[in-house]
Amino acid sequence: MNKPTPVLSARHLSRTYQEGPLKVAVLTDVNLDIQPGERMAIIGASGSGKSTLLHLLGGLDTPSSGEIWLQGQQLSALGEAARGALRNQALGFVYQFHHLLAEFTALENVMMPLLIRRLPARQASEQAGAMLERVGLAARLQHKPGELSGGERQRCALARALVTSPACVLADEPTGNLDHTTARRVFELMLELNASLNTSLVIVTHDRDMARQTGRVLTLTAGVLTEQDETA
Repeated sequence: MNKPTPVLSARHLSRTYQEGPLKVAVLTDVNLDIQPGERMAIIGASGSGKSTLLHLLGGLDTPSSGEIWLQGQQLSALGEAARGALRNQALGFVYQFHHLLAEFTALENVMMPLLIRRLPARQASEQAGAMLERVGLAARLQHKPGELSGGERQRCALARALVTSPACVLADEPTGNLDHTTARRVFELMLELNASLNTSLVIVTHDRDMARQTGRVLTLTAGVLTEQDETA
């Protein structure tokens, strides 16, 4: 029986930055496979390269060396337009700060990725409304971000990330800007949606207890990625 193709793969991934005469290595020889429906956490100290790795996996930054495959397609072999189309189709992104557009309603914000796909507005509205209902915001469709609580804004951002039914969601400290109770609720919702939608979830977090609940924990230390048994 053939093994499924990983949603995301990284091979010998490195990223360095030039600071004056110095080359600063942020990531060194990272190898990683993310399987369909899998959930994992990446932990590490500030400055260890977690966000850089997530940006590389999402095609938002270019590695200094190494390769990334998204749903079996090598990102470096694609043109910019094709890479952007694949990213829109296969990936969802959630950040510490929600990055919702202030002038638009919750419904309009969640519709955006669908409209980028050129989905008819009526169909986009129906799908966005259904996803907002799924994250508990059915009564807040017409509210703008400034009228939502912190937890509601982050749930709206999660709905936006999931509305296209992506193969994988990349989440960078998605609960880091929330109080403990709200953070826990948002995280539990993410795990629930990961299970029910079979969407892979990669979460960068400082919260080791939260990381353990994903079932697979990887640690970045000075740019080197290692896997640890955090579930024991």
